[in-house]
Amino acid sequence: MTAAKEMRFAVEGAGEVSALLQRPESAHCLLVLAHGAGAGMRHSFLESLASELAKSGVATFRYQFPYMEQRRKAPDRPDKLTATVQAAVAAAGQAMPGLPLFAGGKSMGGRMTSQAAAQGLLPAIKGLVFFGFPLHPPKQPSSKRAEHLAKVEVPVLFLQGTRDTLADLALIRSVCAKLGSRATLHIIDTADHSFHVLKSFGKSDPEVLRELAQTASAWMQKL
Repeated sequence: MTAAKEMRFAVEGAGEVSALLQRPESAHCLLVLAHGAGAGMRHSFLESLASELAKSGVATFRYQFPYMEQRRKAPDRPDKLTATVQAAVAAAGQAMPGLPLFAGGKSMGGRMTSQAAAQGLLPAIKGLVFFGFPLHPPKQPSSKRAEHLAKVEVPVLFLQGTRDTLADLALIRSVCAKLGSRATLHIIDTADHSFHVLKSFGKSDPEVLRELAQTASAWMQKL
């Protein structure tokens, strides 16, 4: 397995942040992967996911948001987050030119990526991949956070668990229905927001990660 290469790139008004570029020899695309609100790019979930994606031919460009780089707990303002996504996608494209470019992330990272796309900041990407889209706060079902997706012009892939307290499955289905053919929904039975599954499901967490990676890889390869 090719080791991740440490990099840095500049974000306008926020200085430099760190990134990890992991490219398998047989890469067929590049996924710019943002972290969730409470954990950075080196979190075990993203580390394992990047490794599984590499096995499926997907190169990844993981990166830090400024608040995580500066070891602050509270996330940056949305405009700074989307500016970071924009800079990350540009840096990834320059680091690995020629590969089809996709973007997305875990939880908040995916949502901020979609907001950047809705604002027209990511013209080079071919699609968005959400690993647990955070549709609403826990026990507060609403689809307001998905309204901006109507302005996203590229295909989107939702990877969601049935026990995710931040995304009521019925609401996620409704969001996908409104997006029509642009949206694909892949459901992991009994998975929570962190993609931990119940023993009754019959799969281990590593097997679920492999399913997430293989599903995303196959979807990206078709576009």
